[in-house]
Amino acid sequence: MTTFALIGAGPGLGLATARRFGAAGHAVALLARDPQRLDDLTAELAGAGVEARGFAADVLDIESLTAALYAAGTSLGPIEILQYSPVPRADFMKSVLDTGVDDLDAPLAFSVKGPVTAVNAVLPGMRELGRGTLLFVNGSSAVRPNPNVAGTSIAFAAESAYARMLHDALAPENIHAAQLIIPGAIRPDAEHSSPDVLAERLYDIHAERDGFRHYAEPLPDPRPEATP
Repeated sequence: MTTFALIGAGPGLGLATARRFGAAGHAVALLARDPQRLDDLTAELAGAGVEARGFAADVLDIESLTAALYAAGTSLGPIEILQYSPVPRADFMKSVLDTGVDDLDAPLAFSVKGPVTAVNAVLPGMRELGRGTLLFVNGSSAVRPNPNVAGTSIAFAAESAYARMLHDALAPENIHAAQLIIPGAIRPDAEHSSPDVLAERLYDIHAERDGFRHYAEPLPDPRPEATP
């Protein structure tokens, strides 16, 4: 058995994705800051017959993130699939004209140092397996900068560049790096962006291993409506 490691475990997309990969026969490692949330999620997954364990970690703390991924691979089995999808903090969402240099420290640590740390922790195990998948989940500001959310726009763009370079560099080793862009809000009633639909999409990206960037749905047209 190999392990699906989810960084940013929560009751919406995280739980749905953990359930989907667990149903495919993978053990599930859930990483988040809140131990109580991890206990609740592992209990719910256990009720669905999924072997899951929680590992407390903060993506802004390189040592805790590395240790949690090491513990997950040791206790559950080698990590074959890594999903990086923590939710950015509200204070990352300042407008571009209100964003100072210090305001970028946390977003860049969250979206660049965190992914680099996670990938470096799991890559040796994937190479030993001879296969692996790295899944990066981002909002639309990763591909269309939004001046109202400058921190995430800058940091997501950097994360996208890193993930794209991984896609090219690791393809010869049968390790697939891919990105899923979710343009809108994740809602249970959304046709293309409900947790279950997105979880299925992420599983398909893992299984089909086709291309780097994928969209949950097309980006809205940014142009104002033409006036008659």
